[in-house]
Order: sequence, then structure tokens, then C-alpha cells
Amino acid sequence: MTFICTVKESCAPPVEFMPIPFEFLIDGPPVSQQARRRDRVRQWRAEVRNIAQAEWGAQPPVDYPLRVSITYFYENVSFDVDNIPKPVLDALKGMVYVDDSQISDLLCRKRDLTHNLQFLNPSPDLLMHLVDSRHVLHVAVSEAENLEVSFW
Repeated sequence: MTFICTVKESCAPPVEFMPIPFEFLIDGPPVSQQARRRDRVRQWRAEVRNIAQAEWGAQPPVDYPLRVSITYFYENVSFDVDNIPKPVLDALKGMVYVDDSQISDLLCRKRDLTHNLQFLNPSPDLLMHLVDSRHVLHVAVSEAENLEVSFW
């Protein structure tokens, strides 16, 4: 979505068109992009899309650089973290963003709930899900505001 503005006015999109930042949660373990059963990957992608759509609503997809953070909270059963993002990102394409080439920053992590975790600024929805479920996938999409590169 493109917004035209003059030097005298703000170039930010109107408030009613600002669906970002955006987050949603899925109960249960994710399905790996590497899963042998391709139908299960398709089902997982559709499930992610349906849950995200319920939160996203009728907003059009955004067309600016984005940062995506995916965190898988689990208890005792690990999962290869590098297999999580692709089906999730594919499910959001065309709904949340026009194309996944807009994603300039991607953070994917897994956290075992049996460990002593510290949560900094969790959303109320995330906390409620973690109370009720031992396997939760949290997805957050925000504008990639800072396009600089920093190293450890």
C-alpha cells in the first residue's frame, strides 16, 4: 500500500491502515518444512493462514520491509529450529505482506518451558497461551525500522 504525502504532512499511513505490529499464536507443535508427508505441510500452512487471518482481518497486505520473529515454546520435545520458518512465512504471503522478499529480518528460536526462562515484555495473549498449553508457536511481524547491520 502506498501513501502519498507532501512535505507539510506526515508520510505515515493513516492509523486505520496500520495493522503492523501484528502477532498471533498457535497451540501445538509446528510442522517442519522437511516433513516427509507433504500433505501435512500443506495442512499446517493452511492452519497457520487461518489462525493468522482471524487476527489480521480484512486488512490488505503491507508492502514495506518487515521483521518476523517466530518462537516455539515447548516442553521436553525438541524440534530443529531451522525447519520452522518456511511454512509459516509462506502462509502469510499475500495476506500480511505482498511477498516474502519484504522480510529483511528473521529471528527464529525455540525455548524449552522446563528451563528457567525469563520473559521480557510478553503480550498478555502469549502468557495466557503458555498457561494453557505446553506447545505454543508465537509469530510476531513488525516493520523493519532499523536497517543497519550489527554484529555480536
